[in-house]
Amino acid sequence: MNPKFFCGSAAHRLNRRGFLGAAAAAGVAADMTGLSVLGSPALAADLRRTNKRVILLWLAGGASQLETFDPKPGATTGGPFRAIQTDVPGTQISELMPKMATRMKDVCLVRGLNTRNGDHGSGAKLMMRGRRDEANLRYPDLGAVVAREMGRPDSQVPDYVTFYTQTEGRGMAPGDSGFLGARYAPMELTTNNTPEFIRRLDSISETDHRERAELRDMLGRDFVRGRTSDTLGSHAEAYGRVRGIMGSERLFDVSQESQATRDKYGPTQFGQQALIARRLVEAGVPFVRVARAWWDSHGQNFETHQEMVPELDHVMATLIDDLKERGLRDDVMVITLAEFGRTPGINASLGRDHFAAAWSMTMTGANAKGGAVWGRTDPRGNTVTHEEVNAANLFATIYAALGINPHKNYYVGSRPIPLVDPGADPIAALIK
Repeated sequence: MNPKFFCGSAAHRLNRRGFLGAAAAAGVAADMTGLSVLGSPALAADLRRTNKRVILLWLAGGASQLETFDPKPGATTGGPFRAIQTDVPGTQISELMPKMATRMKDVCLVRGLNTRNGDHGSGAKLMMRGRRDEANLRYPDLGAVVAREMGRPDSQVPDYVTFYTQTEGRGMAPGDSGFLGARYAPMELTTNNTPEFIRRLDSISETDHRERAELRDMLGRDFVRGRTSDTLGSHAEAYGRVRGIMGSERLFDVSQESQATRDKYGPTQFGQQALIARRLVEAGVPFVRVARAWWDSHGQNFETHQEMVPELDHVMATLIDDLKERGLRDDVMVITLAEFGRTPGINASLGRDHFAAAWSMTMTGANAKGGAVWGRTDPRGNTVTHEEVNAANLFATIYAALGINPHKNYYVGSRPIPLVDPGADPIAALIK
């Protein structure tokens, strides 16, 4: 995990792995001054207001909109695959997605994205944050904002988890809490599906570990007796979170699920990670990203998508069904998003290149309006002809659908920082 620091301040110079490791191994005081913000009345009020959660299926490298949600059969740019009718009258998607074709009445489809950035690195940052960084200000990404807005100070689970196992493009799309600091940085899993750094060190026995915690609790109670301090309260919350997170390893263990449930998601890594994501949000984790790489099909685009789109179709459909069956449809939003789409034009290598002028994404669940389709592209898919959407408008819409006021301000020092770019409004037609 890359170290991530809070705005250069030495008071916040503590990354999550260091925080967990130091607290778990030593059971002694650490610098957790930044956690005192959790005690603010404004935050507590926001936390009571909503309990929405998000699973982001990140299609790393840029999936083709023409082979997924905006097919152009018969056009010179259309490629070899047919379009099929969905359960939403007048809406067709690629024949590579037959399972999702019967579930589009639950899906909010945006076909009018024009995000004007076809670079992997800066495009990924734009679509993770909804805006471009300033020279001296790094904005938090969607996961960090949702963790900030939806996480609970007394939560026993992580606030932001991201899976990105493939190596392609991983360094170009890291989770980043920006000016919100390490408190909202992601727990990043890149080598396997279980975070090794939340385990008790082998050099410390279970008995020693428990007795150290009991000793800390006893000393803590004696120390705070007769004292009133927000900082002391935040320290106690932090230790409680460490113990809770160390005990959350089972949430990453799919063997806790029935064989029938595991079979539904399938044996692929993408399917297994989506199942873990469902387990995490069900346990209260506000934001989970599951990245699937690598969609960057400059050559042999159609073979690539013939292999990867059916997997996306299966995993996405299974996840939506599972959330619905568990009564979580109105609480959990499933998003499919990437850094950009792919060119309508087909190059000499039968590939499609980077393209950010007319591409697609989806939102399912929470307050996103199922069956809605926003944006229309021309017959060849080169331009958005109706209802164009930029990154700022998209993020304003996502926040509004989650019950987060997109026009609220954060503060860096005394400077107010609006959650989305000024002038960006949510698209009301996409919100229930």
